[in-house]
Amino acid sequence: MTQPTFLPVPAAGEVRATIPTQTPELARTGKVGLQRSPRSAGGANKGTPAPDAGYALTIAHREVGKLTFEHEHDRHDVEVGIAVLAAKRASIISRGPTLDDVRVALAHCGLGEGVVSHFDAKIFAGLAHSWVAQRHFADAVSDEDLRVDADVVSH
Repeated sequence: MTQPTFLPVPAAGEVRATIPTQTPELARTGKVGLQRSPRSAGGANKGTPAPDAGYALTIAHREVGKLTFEHEHDRHDVEVGIAVLAAKRASIISRGPTLDDVRVALAHCGLGEGVVSHFDAKIFAGLAHSWVAQRHFADAVSDEDLRVDADVVSH
């Protein structure tokens, strides 16, 4: 409890300034989240991490929203499939997804102008609700197929 300022304080009772000391680095335990293995686990069904890969869903939602579907219930599966391919393309060079990634994914799947038929959307069936199906879908497309320059696709 503080003491009123008008009361005299003896020299032994005065608060002295302190200098905070840092924790020695040798004694500090490593943080589990900051410890990394020398190589990330790769292979089939592991995926390829990319920063902010979820943003591909936002861009894909906007771009697929411009398409017309023969059966409207196919739209969500197509959005997720395009986002998965866009995130994979972005992860190849370790960056976040962009609009060009989504456009390359759309071109790779043959989606563009016109009506998306139920037959064209069959390759995306079930992707919106199955992580395993998303991994198989992403692994089925090679990295070389996604390395296409976005300028070539848009013209």
